Amino acid sequence: MVLTGPPDPASYAALLRITGLTSARLDGSYWAHRHAYDEGKLTGLAFWQTVVREAGLNLSASAIDELNLWDARLWTTQNPAMLAWQQQLKARGLLTAILSNMGDSVLDNMKREFDWFSRFDVLVWSYQLHIAKPDPAIYHYVLNKLGTRPEETLFIDDKAINIDAAHALGMKGLVFTNVEQLRVDLVAYGLDAELPLPA
Repeated sequence: MVLTGPPDPASYAALLRITGLTSARLDGSYWAHRHAYDEGKLTGLAFWQTVVREAGLNLSASAIDELNLWDARLWTTQNPAMLAWQQQLKARGLLTAILSNMGDSVLDNMKREFDWFSRFDVLVWSYQLHIAKPDPAIYHYVLNKLGTRPEETLFIDDKAINIDAAHALGMKGLVFTNVEQLRVDLVAYGLDAELPLPA
């Protein structure tokens, strides 16, 4: 949720409608198995089969397919300000990468919906490597692909645990909440002298 926005409410409502679960029950099972999905230990369909089975639901294969599709759409809102900032960074000659905990079905849908992946120098999707943040190995992988040293690399993520892992490797890191706060944090970090600030 840096380049993309908050989960799409209509898609989340569809997940609740199809499962008949409360938000608390759905979220509990959803997040309990999400890391395995992000690591590629589960496909999108296997992930939803697991959630449905754990919840004791009797859903058809077509209903599980539908859950998988709505889940993929859940994550396809965009953050225009951050996408514009990435283009500013590229115009200044800086390398940019996406490092995302991502499952197969979600990425397939994003590729259909988004046309901006090609603007980045490096794209790293966790399920393809069977490694997910905050595992240090995936950060090392990105650094190797970028050809940058940890101390000259800025990592931005919406989860503090992932930023802590980046810091442990010597990377600069900022927790993302919104564009306004990012501007404040970049100035506080002293990075405004090196980077354009997002608008």
